[in-house]
Amino acid sequence: MLDVPLNRLIDAPLLGVCALLCLASPALAQSTSDDEDVFGEIPIAPEQSSAQERQALETAQPEVKLPDQRRNTPPIRTLQRKTFMKIGRYEASPHIGFVTNDPFVNRYLVGAGFAYHVTEVFAVELSGTFSPDLGDLDYKVITKQIISQNAVTPDISKIQFYASGNVHFSPIYGKVAVGAGRIINFDIFGLFGAGVVNTRDDLEALQVDTDPAALATQNQFHPTLNFGGGARIVFSEGFAIRIEGRGLSYIEVLESTTLEMKNNFTLIAAASLFFPGME
Repeated sequence: MLDVPLNRLIDAPLLGVCALLCLASPALAQSTSDDEDVFGEIPIAPEQSSAQERQALETAQPEVKLPDQRRNTPPIRTLQRKTFMKIGRYEASPHIGFVTNDPFVNRYLVGAGFAYHVTEVFAVELSGTFSPDLGDLDYKVITKQIISQNAVTPDISKIQFYASGNVHFSPIYGKVAVGAGRIINFDIFGLFGAGVVNTRDDLEALQVDTDPAALATQNQFHPTLNFGGGARIVFSEGFAIRIEGRGLSYIEVLESTTLEMKNNFTLIAAASLFFPGME
């Protein structure tokens, strides 16, 4: 039997307990840290600023799913190819018409024009027009009254024919739907040019049919300035109609002594034939 002091017996268990506590302290610290992660406060991401939130919304591109019927609908085409072309084509246009502003006589017109379309906008044209002389049948009612009842004799000068060269300018083009599947094209044009006109004075109405001075200028040729405009309505690749107004301005000599400015305005209807066919 060993003789161990009492204080040594008491210190031995105490030292063992201290040793166990020292070994358990790291594990306890680690367990405490894990518990704080699990049961403590949850980490919160830093708040975004207003500029960052706005940028995120702008860059976001949510996918929009369209219904099947809208997805399968063909796109609408707003620009379409012209169905009627004039460039590089010839246009023959027989026409009829009349002078609208002669106060004393009716002058009916018949003629034809021939044009070449340099571009879709510009064309050059040669035109000739004849006006038949119907004698007394050309007189208006006021003219017959003046000749028969009054001593005043009107100045009657009749257009016989005129020829001109003109430039056409067609800046406006359009089309109109008529009925189901029927499209009519049209364009609006202006024209200007120059030419020559032949006139004949009615010396019987003037009561100077024996005056040499009046006879000397009874038939005259005058250089003329032409201007006007109209519309072309297209019904097929090779056929159209035109409605137009033209002014003829020239200076006439009366009885070899008096100069008079004339400005006759004509209203014309024409049928246009285009050839060759469109490419």
